[in-house]
Amino acid sequence: MPGCRQRCWILSFRVKRTATRRQRKDSVENLELKRQLWSKVEKLRRADAIVSTNTSGIPLAQISEGFSPAFRKHFLGTHFFNPPRYLHLMEIIPGAETGADVLSFVAEFCDRRLGKGVVPCKDTPNFIANRLGSFFGCTIGTLTVEDDWSIEEVDAITGSLIGLPNSASYRLLDIVGIDVMYYVNRNLYDAVPHDPWRERFKPTTVLTSMVERKWLGDKTGQGFFQRVGPKKEIHAIDWKTFEYHVAKKVSFPSIETARAIEDLPLRLRTIVSGKDRVAGFLWKLFRDYMAYSASMVPEISDRIVEIDRAMRWGYAHKMGPFELWDALDFRETAKRMEADGVALPASVTKMLSAGTESFYRHADSGGRPRTQYFDFSTDTYATLEERPGVLSLSAEKRARGVVKSNPGASLVDIGDGVLCLEFHSKMNALGEDQIGMIYAGIEETARNFQAMVIANEGQDFSAGANLVMVLLAAQEGEWDDLNAAIHRFQQANMAIKYAAKPVIAAPFSRALGGGCEISLHAARCQASAELYMGLVEVGVGLIPAGGGCKELLLRLKNPQKVFELVGLGKVSASADDAKNLGLLNKVDPVSMNQERLIADAKALALSIVPNYSPGRPRTDIKTGGETALAAIKLYAWSMRKGNFISDHDVVIAEKIAGVLSGGRLTGEPVVSEQYLLDLEREGFLSLCGMPKTQERIQAMLKTGKPLRN
Repeated sequence: MPGCRQRCWILSFRVKRTATRRQRKDSVENLELKRQLWSKVEKLRRADAIVSTNTSGIPLAQISEGFSPAFRKHFLGTHFFNPPRYLHLMEIIPGAETGADVLSFVAEFCDRRLGKGVVPCKDTPNFIANRLGSFFGCTIGTLTVEDDWSIEEVDAITGSLIGLPNSASYRLLDIVGIDVMYYVNRNLYDAVPHDPWRERFKPTTVLTSMVERKWLGDKTGQGFFQRVGPKKEIHAIDWKTFEYHVAKKVSFPSIETARAIEDLPLRLRTIVSGKDRVAGFLWKLFRDYMAYSASMVPEISDRIVEIDRAMRWGYAHKMGPFELWDALDFRETAKRMEADGVALPASVTKMLSAGTESFYRHADSGGRPRTQYFDFSTDTYATLEERPGVLSLSAEKRARGVVKSNPGASLVDIGDGVLCLEFHSKMNALGEDQIGMIYAGIEETARNFQAMVIANEGQDFSAGANLVMVLLAAQEGEWDDLNAAIHRFQQANMAIKYAAKPVIAAPFSRALGGGCEISLHAARCQASAELYMGLVEVGVGLIPAGGGCKELLLRLKNPQKVFELVGLGKVSASADDAKNLGLLNKVDPVSMNQERLIADAKALALSIVPNYSPGRPRTDIKTGGETALAAIKLYAWSMRKGNFISDHDVVIAEKIAGVLSGGRLTGEPVVSEQYLLDLEREGFLSLCGMPKTQERIQAMLKTGKPLRN
């Protein structure tokens, strides 16, 4: 970024760590301590140094009051969310005299270099996300007591079921720290004396008692949950007696029905329209949350857009409050609120009177995606500004349509002569839908496009092969069909590698097994910084069969190193780690901000088009021969003697060794890519016929965890 080296940025997180133990108890947000720190910084800072604070409970104006004009010009709030590596949001808050150039620089730096979703905020208590997040959490606490719900019941219905993280509510508090929630709520209660919903922030007697007992969650070994005994059995607290019991498995008929509905808006409408306890709890939670959010415009934000982004990016909610309101049906939900006696903000009442149907609407024009939001300041719709460098596949599909599609994958024209192959199955598991679309995409690109990008907007790039299909075929003895399916996937990857026009992969999150193999065969990768990539087939009793062993042998030129990757099922901890492991090439660029990943991949594809020349399948690959076979077998034997692996792991290791050694050939044989693909397929099929491999696949499908049998 131009100017980066000319800038110095001093960032202060919560200064409670500098306090004594006695002070720390009440100093989550301590104005005096913060001013003392900044007075020292002011004397030492360079004239153009940017200084920022992560404080959220104290107005920036109070912190910077009395400091020099130069300090105040360079002072702002940069509120990150924990853990900063994984939560996307960074709220940026200007002080009364912060320079526009300072704000612009920090926002751009945090977006592109730190990968953050930057949301501008006003200097109000707890800004946007924690103001609404605290309200949301406090409402859950209130309903828990008022409607007599157990801790386990609440967590069962406030997690992924409704588009929230799996940590749900009380498990999340244990992770974050119950004392943190307590002090944040208490500080917020004191800071908003004129808030009509202020009493909602008052810490409940349950929360207060937990803090008094120092049962603060994971950091103290017990909170709303604790692990007991050598097997770490999960126990939950009874908030009435403060005694622990074995956590009960919760099941409601309405939940089981709702989980089968993949479309989140439809699932939520189905749940809150019910008549059972679950419907009652969630309706009251959503009702108060949405009404409060609307009442906070323009106090905490001039637009609904920033509020929705803050809750999605900071709390990992699938939808912000206004998006949620639209999903539940704006007008019907408003009527139901009024019937419950909830006072709607004047802004919402105006919307209803004007016949408005939603907070957001699509207004695509000329093949370009456009979204409009309702602007409370003008009582009409405004067009949401484009975000340069951010490309939304869902918006592109809506505006342009799709070139070709099936239930598991689509081809999307993303402009400028680039075609995107999008997977959209559960966890983007690979089956015939995806493989067929790989072939279709390469053919379509050859005819009508300059390049193809393999990318999607799911939770994972691809978790690998469709194990259900593999297991069923193996159990039914359909070996010819399974052999044909594996061969077809191998040839699809070869088609990617030797396509007439460049194919770029954009892996992110989990790119495992077949998802990793697709990336290995791409001309280049544009990787997300958060990338968990690896060939993990050993975990289900198999070996890579889509060309993974072959490609790593070509890259690393060391059978032993390839075995350590494949045989141990190593997964990268990041994109940089994937480069170190050899799963990505050193020249593959990395997108820090995942929102920019697809646009970055498109730009990469176009950049290599002028000099791209398709290669030809290799016939000169050196394998390890008998030497590699012996070394790998000895390594596996040593691991078994140390009880690090099982007997079946040894069998799998020998199958991998068979591929890397070139099929037990003597010397250092030179073979073709197709020869190695045949060896991979042979090893894969032979393992599929073994009961222990089938047991591993079944366990993975049932529990999501590997079985070491």
